[in-house]
Amino acid sequence: MSSTAKAPTLRYERTFAASGHRILAGCDEVGRGALAGPVSVGLVAVDLAAVRSLKGVRDSKLLSVADRNALVPQIKKWALAWGVGHATAAEIDLHGLTAALRLAGTRAWDQVCLTVRPDVVLLDGNYNWLSPEQQGSLFDDPDQPAAGCTAPVHTRIKADMQCLSVAAASVLAKVERDAMMVEFAAANPHYSWEINKGYATGAHRAAIDVHGPTPLHRMSWRLGSKPRPGEPVPAPGDDLSTVGG
Repeated sequence: MSSTAKAPTLRYERTFAASGHRILAGCDEVGRGALAGPVSVGLVAVDLAAVRSLKGVRDSKLLSVADRNALVPQIKKWALAWGVGHATAAEIDLHGLTAALRLAGTRAWDQVCLTVRPDVVLLDGNYNWLSPEQQGSLFDDPDQPAAGCTAPVHTRIKADMQCLSVAAASVLAKVERDAMMVEFAAANPHYSWEINKGYATGAHRAAIDVHGPTPLHRMSWRLGSKPRPGEPVPAPGDDLSTVGG
């Protein structure tokens, strides 16, 4: 499924060097619209003074499984540091999707900071869900991380398509999350997670209608083809029907 789309570059990332930044982390999430499994966040840190381009990287949704898997060791070698964090379905139900994204992002951030502390983050999209000042009471729980991303976060729509560090982060996050869903599928064979990766396909919803949800499903979401009694309805704008991401 290799794409003919224009390859992402480091052109936009390098504009941050003019503002005095040197260590930039590209950030992207996968699993936002799934019915089951975690939401996952990838972070890839690069040294703007030294990094060179990396061939073959695209937004993870534009690559075949084989191409994504082949890129993982290349990205890890190319990056100054990298991390992938996850927030479980139970954490999504408990905290809400935005806070769960922040939690997964904080876990990825902590992994990166074991090697280097980025001084700026480039986040795909138009909303900063990563910065800790927007956390509210999420991290009041002593079992949760206490800090989070301390760098300024800049959002950019379609950064996963245009910016190499963000595309690389999307690949790492998707490969890791997909592998988790394949593993989960072995113990939950009715839902075809090895194929749909937990997303809202018709077959997945139909399986939930027949077999019911599992603890790996997002119980606060509409899961089957029809709402269960008392089941919350997703907020307007939530996309629960797209396979990928």
